[in-house]
Amino acid sequence: MPYQPNDHLLSHFRDNGIDLSSLDLQLQQVAPDSPNLPLYRDMMLTILRMAHDDRDRWNAKITLQTLRELDHAFRTLQRYKGRRKVTVFGSARTPLEHPLYGLARELGAELARSEMMVITGAGGGIMAAAHEGAGSEHALGFNIALPFEQHANATVDGTDKLLPFHFFFIRKLFFVKEADALVLCPGGFGTLDEALEVLTLIQTGKSPLVPVVLLDSPDGTFWKDCLTFLQRQLQENRYILPDDLKLMRLVSSAEEAVEEIEQFYSNYHSSRWLQHEFMIRLRRPLSDSALRELEQRFADLRLSGSFSQSADSRIANEPEEYLELTRLTFAFGGRNQGRLRALIDFVNTAENWEQSTASVLQGDVQEVLKTR
Repeated sequence: MPYQPNDHLLSHFRDNGIDLSSLDLQLQQVAPDSPNLPLYRDMMLTILRMAHDDRDRWNAKITLQTLRELDHAFRTLQRYKGRRKVTVFGSARTPLEHPLYGLARELGAELARSEMMVITGAGGGIMAAAHEGAGSEHALGFNIALPFEQHANATVDGTDKLLPFHFFFIRKLFFVKEADALVLCPGGFGTLDEALEVLTLIQTGKSPLVPVVLLDSPDGTFWKDCLTFLQRQLQENRYILPDDLKLMRLVSSAEEAVEEIEQFYSNYHSSRWLQHEFMIRLRRPLSDSALRELEQRFADLRLSGSFSQSADSRIANEPEEYLELTRLTFAFGGRNQGRLRALIDFVNTAENWEQSTASVLQGDVQEVLKTR
């Protein structure tokens, strides 16, 4: 999401004879060395523009509550920066004795064993089960304030792992923003709403590509029936691209769900846009033969040019902890995210890595397997 300065904001005040010359000085005093000063400046100008118009108290209250919730969530979640997090959705009405409750509890335990945090809406049913399995140390709850009685589950209630939200849309933002993966268990309207919204955000490139795992019991038909509907009604009628269904994977055990997530990050680290180029950060470089195969198999993803692999860390606004990563860049149109998922599967295949790094990792994996 590249920053675009809004020069019209400042010109609005100039045209109205309002002097804001002290604004830059005040920002420099608060955050003298921040590369984000232009963004904070535009935020302040936006608020000042609203104050100048002063049209509606309700608009001002919505803006204030939104900013407060965003700031509180940013501050709280900063403590867990660098830890992989998985958002788990599912029915709040799933009873304790239901097999899906036990499956969600196993999922939480497996994620915790893999040092991943479990995010849920902090309610009962599937949410309570996933948190129960993960334990408080690995749990985060994003609760919603409702006009009727609403209790958080016992794992996060009364702890600093519980974040309350007034607005649903901000809560939804953090469900996706903080998620390195999403696991969806069977549920009602809310679960289906979250599933389709997440898929829409990924399909349109509004949210980074992450694993979307559909989890059901081995004999369950909930997600199988949903996938059949999506294929027959959406794919066959060309309402979605054929590769869009590859954005999600159906599994029938907690172990499979965690394996799917870990495999996704076995070499792929993260991605970002560099103006008109798309950059994928890799933990290990690809071999020359893999790059040649990449050029042929995924030529349809490139608008022009070729795939370029580099270890160059001289990139603007690149986090310091990412400087040692390899970068794969290309001119991506951004349309077919399902094909991009196939490309990520390709770079995650160990035989496509440079031989030295691949052999070291395979040895590490064998040692881990021996100790399990």
